[in-house]
Amino acid sequence: MSKLVLILNCGSSSLKFAVMDATTGEDMLSGLAECFNLDDARIKWKLHGVKGEAMLGAGAAHQAALDHIVSQILPQDPSLAEQLVAIGHRIVHGGEQFSRSVRIDDAVIAGIEAAIPFAPLHNPAHLIGIRAALQVFPALANKNVAVFDTAFHQTLPQEAYLYALPHTLYREHGIRRYGAHGTSHRFIAEETAKALGKPLAELNMINCHLGNGASVCAVRNGESVDTSMGLTPLEGLAMGTRSGDIDPAVVFFMHDQLGFSVDKINHVLTRESGLLGLTEVSSDCRYVTSNYPQEEHAKRALDVFTYRVAKYVGAYAAAMEGRLDALVFTGGIGENAALVRELVLGRLALLGFKVDEAANAAAVLGGEGRITAEGSRLALVIPTNEELVIARDALALVG
Repeated sequence: MSKLVLILNCGSSSLKFAVMDATTGEDMLSGLAECFNLDDARIKWKLHGVKGEAMLGAGAAHQAALDHIVSQILPQDPSLAEQLVAIGHRIVHGGEQFSRSVRIDDAVIAGIEAAIPFAPLHNPAHLIGIRAALQVFPALANKNVAVFDTAFHQTLPQEAYLYALPHTLYREHGIRRYGAHGTSHRFIAEETAKALGKPLAELNMINCHLGNGASVCAVRNGESVDTSMGLTPLEGLAMGTRSGDIDPAVVFFMHDQLGFSVDKINHVLTRESGLLGLTEVSSDCRYVTSNYPQEEHAKRALDVFTYRVAKYVGAYAAAMEGRLDALVFTGGIGENAALVRELVLGRLALLGFKVDEAANAAAVLGGEGRITAEGSRLALVIPTNEELVIARDALALVG
């Protein structure tokens, strides 16, 4: 029986896609369509290792990208489309309704729509992708699966997910911590348990998923018990363009004293802050790390970023109930920015971490494993693979 799954990750202006063997993790096809609704909308892909690219046409978006995949890319190997057994969709926010991956039906679509206020940039795009997939892959109409970034965090205890707000705001409006990156945090927990030779149910770890979006997750006995992102993916760490934690009164100050509109404040906090705001030059961590030794603005940004990560790790040590098996770094920055890991671990000496400089420097571009010295508390680099989780869940749910 075929194990090939089409994986779709629809953003507001882009679509990542792949065809993966859910048992081996091998990518047969991978690609990215981007710049939707602009004059230079385009698509790039790699099919069996051979690269290709094309323009989609001015104003093209999700439907045009999926049409191109079906009509232009998959026909280059007709056996791929014939062997597809499921379509897996990455969904950022499922609210409290979804604690696991599910097959998509009208009720699931309604649930994703209901969570739009918590992920207004992401969930509408996911729904566009779902509806387009149903149209262009009619034979797989009842084999679409939703995999939720929030699902892994539905095990958070009340003391971790509740805000100290009037309780009616949670009871009537669902205002609480939901978290994100759960698909990655779940994968890393499973891989860490394998690496340590422990049952997942006995694993205590802290995972740092660091990328343009970044979050920390406390995993106790194999379950998420706290995480840095909150009602939305804006809370927590400083990120590429997101502010992360701020005093809520900053919002009132910008509105009342500076005359910023609500839309302007939202744009500042989500699009102009983080590394971009602190450097006033770039949101790219590669720029920040390469200029860290000689540029004050780069040093400022990276010091804030790494301090926030270390502070969350220190706080989540309190959730471990006496045992921390490992600290793990993953994501584009976590897997490739040795300087970031070194600075974070340097701030965590009190917890017994001491970086192994050679091992840390080697753990980039696919390198992985232990990056702390012998006798030190364990820190690891483990590459994440959210697509494999989506493929596995989709295959399991379609039988």
